[in-house]
Amino acid sequence: MSAAMTPTAQPSKRNPWLGYGLMFVLIALLPAFGAYPIFVMKVLCYALFACAFNLLIGFTGLLSFGHAAFLGAAGYACGHALKVWGLPAPLGLLFGALAAGGLGLAMGLLAIRRSGIYFAMITLALAQMVFFFFLQAPFTGGEDGLQAVPRGSFLGLGLDDDLHLYYVVLAIFVAAFWLIYRTVHSPFGQVLMSIRENEARATSLGYDVERFKLLAFVLSALLAGLAGATKTLVLGFATLSDAQWGTSGAVILMTLVGGMGTLTGPIVGALLVVLLENKIGDFGNWLAQLTGVQWFAGLGESVSLVTGLIFIVCVLAFRRGIVGEVGALIARVRRA
Repeated sequence: MSAAMTPTAQPSKRNPWLGYGLMFVLIALLPAFGAYPIFVMKVLCYALFACAFNLLIGFTGLLSFGHAAFLGAAGYACGHALKVWGLPAPLGLLFGALAAGGLGLAMGLLAIRRSGIYFAMITLALAQMVFFFFLQAPFTGGEDGLQAVPRGSFLGLGLDDDLHLYYVVLAIFVAAFWLIYRTVHSPFGQVLMSIRENEARATSLGYDVERFKLLAFVLSALLAGLAGATKTLVLGFATLSDAQWGTSGAVILMTLVGGMGTLTGPIVGALLVVLLENKIGDFGNWLAQLTGVQWFAGLGESVSLVTGLIFIVCVLAFRRGIVGEVGALIARVRRA
């Protein structure tokens, strides 16, 4: 693993849930401060996707180039269950997550026996096979995608109201985040981190390394699927873009920019990337008016260029990501 992708230190022994609780309360209050609920829900979905990916790369040391397959598979599965089968929202979300988990098990059984770049390339190849299956399958709608997915209700709460759906999505995110936290701080999570640090030593201690890596891969796929299913519920459609290799690249960027091996880093990274994708055009127009340089007005069409520059800056100057560097700075201040 390169220096640019070196995970941060082991999770802190301090109880951080006061800080997490304040973060969740702030998110819950965002609509009251005028935030657009759909946008925040989209950020939460991608944040969950990035947290799921971080569980694999940040705490297990496995780089997957195929996580978009789980996001897309769960989105299509949930959308089909809600629209065609008429299942209620909780069952649709559960079906989508389980579909992604099953796909993760199948892909993991094929890929987990390899490591490093070979593992990454196998996951990419398998994800591309899944993408072309979705392109041809009749239930996905092909290039048009699966449209007009109904929201239905969640335990008697009507989800057509954006605010109702907002707090359901927030509750899903908090529950998934808690599961990731408990996993990382459990004996199972400690074994995963030992595999990340020194796989040969973990094997010599008697751990079935392939079994642990497969379990981590399936759990990561299931949580990524939960993010994809929730995203379909929020936006009302599932498209091929969710399963494209570019989405796998985007979640890698979110994790690395935010801070790999940290629990909140992927959330920060997802916020930054989604914010860039949605607001870079407005920011460019503002810069063009401020400076008189009309080139800035075209930034909205150059999102990939801007995100690429941010990635380069992070690799060169913030190798531990935003949250990782902030944490290291705080630690240095405390030691001083």
